[in-house]
Amino acid sequence: MKNLTLLGLPGALRAGSSNRFLVRNAARLMGDGVTYVEADLALPLYDGDLEDGTGIPAPVQTLADQIAAADAVVISTPEYNKNLSGVLKNALDWVSRTEGNPWAGKPVALMSAAGGRSGGERALNSLVLAMMPFRATLVPGPDICVADSNNQFDADGLLINTRVEKSLTTRMQTLRAATGG
Repeated sequence: MKNLTLLGLPGALRAGSSNRFLVRNAARLMGDGVTYVEADLALPLYDGDLEDGTGIPAPVQTLADQIAAADAVVISTPEYNKNLSGVLKNALDWVSRTEGNPWAGKPVALMSAAGGRSGGERALNSLVLAMMPFRATLVPGPDICVADSNNQFDADGLLINTRVEKSLTTRMQTLRAATGG
């Protein structure tokens, strides 16, 4: 197995977010030889006037560069009002304004974690739609939608749901295979 760089985009800013825990567990389950980098999505709100006045903000360019440099990306979104989070949508919008397309052909695994019964299934569907213009290679299921997410991780952020862990392991093996590694 070759060494890979995996970029994680947790769609929530909170340090203890179940989506942050989920992308970290995804990295752990991807196997040996993986360097995990977690993106910082604390970006200014997209504003065309800001872009026109000062250009692409440095943290946005850093994110675009991280996407371009990664061998694969894993994104997890919470469900806010039946949709992906505004934090994540804002990051996607900003990156779309950078030079080139860092997403083109990039293997990407999408997932969600939410407090409700569906585990963010609607948010996951909206994330798929938001990613379509970027021409990333979205790896196929099994879908990862972690329901009752506040009770699915231990105090250290490790996944305690064995059914989800099994599906997540399969998903990350599929992502790894998509990188050729």
